[in-house]
Amino acid sequence: MSTHATPLSDALYQYLLNISLREPDVLRRLRAETASHPESKMQIAPDQGQFMSTLVRMTGARKTLEVGVFTGYSSLVVALSLPPDGTIIACDVSEEYTAIARKYWREAGVAEKIDLRVAPAGATLDHLLHHGHASSFDFVFIDADKEGYDGYYEQSLQLVRPGGLIVIDNVFRGGEVIDPAVTNSGTESIRALNAKILTDDRVHISMIAVGDGLTLAVKK
Repeated sequence: MSTHATPLSDALYQYLLNISLREPDVLRRLRAETASHPESKMQIAPDQGQFMSTLVRMTGARKTLEVGVFTGYSSLVVALSLPPDGTIIACDVSEEYTAIARKYWREAGVAEKIDLRVAPAGATLDHLLHHGHASSFDFVFIDADKEGYDGYYEQSLQLVRPGGLIVIDNVFRGGEVIDPAVTNSGTESIRALNAKILTDDRVHISMIAVGDGLTLAVKK
């Protein structure tokens, strides 16, 4: 028994991957291609992807939303976990990054499940709200510009149904959230949102040490 999470050494993390990761080849190859990308640090870890797949399956999600696509690993994880009639609306501003995503979505046979909106995410979420999508999503994943997180969270709360799940990435900010010497706008935004969600009685919450920290918020 332990009173806190067991620290993950490199060796223990490798054991975790060796003993539990069931990563389809298409995901493995997408992850390998992204590893050589100049912005590879934006890629989620494979165990986080598998955890998100489990969440999608557990919640029976069919209609999902992603804020921040990059090269499409998280979108592909979710799409592969959805039932045949499941859908993702995926928001990103980069045609360059999402071109890689589209290639692997097509290869995996899930491109028809993914509605990619290349535009500022806030505008896309507003459009959804104004066109009848409020309280209709089962699952939302937020992993985009950190300064925009609070706005995406508020819009997602309107878009997700009661009992729906919002998953927020990078809530540890690489450990910067506990370092008072770090005052960049992205870290300050994450600190403020973490504190806000703690007392937000619109949701049930759990912050967990997966990847760079995830907050799970279930709408009441």
